Amino acid sequence: MMKFADRLVGKGLDTWVILKLIAFNLAWMVVLVVPMAALVSTLMAFGNMSQNNEITIIKSSGTSLYKMMSPVLITSIIIGYLLFVFNDDVLPDANHQAKVLGQDISRKKPTLSLEPGIFSQEVPNYAILARDIDQKTGRLGIITLYDYTNPVKINIVTAKEGKIYFSKDQTKLIMDLQKGEIHESDAAGTSLYRKLVFEKHRIAMNADQFSFQQSAPGGPRGERELSTMAMNEIVDSLLASKKEFAKALTEETEKYFYNDSSSAFLYGKQPPVSEKELIYIRASEKIKTAKNVIVSNLKRIEYVQGEINKYDVEIYKKYTLPVACIVFVLIGAPLGTMTRKGGFGVAASISLFFFLIYWAFLIGGEKLAERNFFSPFWGMWSANIVIGIAGIILIYKAVQESVTINFDFLKKIIPKNWRPQDEENNGNL
Repeated sequence: MMKFADRLVGKGLDTWVILKLIAFNLAWMVVLVVPMAALVSTLMAFGNMSQNNEITIIKSSGTSLYKMMSPVLITSIIIGYLLFVFNDDVLPDANHQAKVLGQDISRKKPTLSLEPGIFSQEVPNYAILARDIDQKTGRLGIITLYDYTNPVKINIVTAKEGKIYFSKDQTKLIMDLQKGEIHESDAAGTSLYRKLVFEKHRIAMNADQFSFQQSAPGGPRGERELSTMAMNEIVDSLLASKKEFAKALTEETEKYFYNDSSSAFLYGKQPPVSEKELIYIRASEKIKTAKNVIVSNLKRIEYVQGEINKYDVEIYKKYTLPVACIVFVLIGAPLGTMTRKGGFGVAASISLFFFLIYWAFLIGGEKLAERNFFSPFWGMWSANIVIGIAGIILIYKAVQESVTINFDFLKKIIPKNWRPQDEENNGNL
């Protein structure tokens, strides 16, 4: 709501439209929330068992941490697969619908507002002036209306009073006028002039810009609005184009710089015998032409490679986020046993720390990969690889029971008057 507040205020949208906008934008949030929820829940589960000494009891019965983690890992694999299906099938359509709906909302203008004595040009091809306006009844007094719908003619409508309102389908702006005149003249000359006097007159003006009309789904889609299969097809076509540009670049380079007939390229069919200045001009023009051709092909290859990287980043992202559910279980289980705290506060704090690291890797890798600093694979998978390795090391440490994490150092930071009363009394005893 904060993101779209400036585009929603004053639009007069239905509640259903706003709810659809929120629902469509919740799709990409779900993709990020599920891995973090896996980390929080794993930390709380193993932290509670460790706090209640259940981990110690289970280990004493001959069950290792690996066996305790196996059902959690299986569950994380299932959740990761379901998240991939959601990411590949549901999310692209939701992103597309959100984009189309956002564009439709941005095109909708606020309700027509008229002020006494001021021309309003909010309706296309019309200028409306009402000198008296009754805000309660909506009646207008002493009206002047300029009609520009026909560029060949000049139409000016005046009336003593009238009323303006929208049609039922909100597509037309109806103006009912009483006791007025219509002055019509030719824009090309002053020879034609006509005056009509009326008791009642109705003008129907186009008001599509004031009404909300949702477009049908369709049109071009961006990389975040496509499935993996569709993006792979686009990448294949871009790779084919890149090969064609690279082939053309190689041919042009060999033609101009590595061919045995380079002298013919520089000087034409006849070798130079005189007029050195003419020869230099011809050689300079040939070199400029070669440079333009080569630079043009290089720019095309660079652009195509950027497009390939952009689609590859989105393809890998559809896999890395589901795999993050498994990676966070690998790091959440040993951390839970080491901290020996199963409260939501501790779990949420640790989860937020690791998820910020993961998010920094993900966003940084995406931007750097799109700028061709390194491959999209490493840009998208580096976060999973780093946190996965850290999780394996922590699992080994937890099995060896060589590390225990406590938060007693935080007590030194918290002032004494902020500490719980029972904790302070225990310290005095």
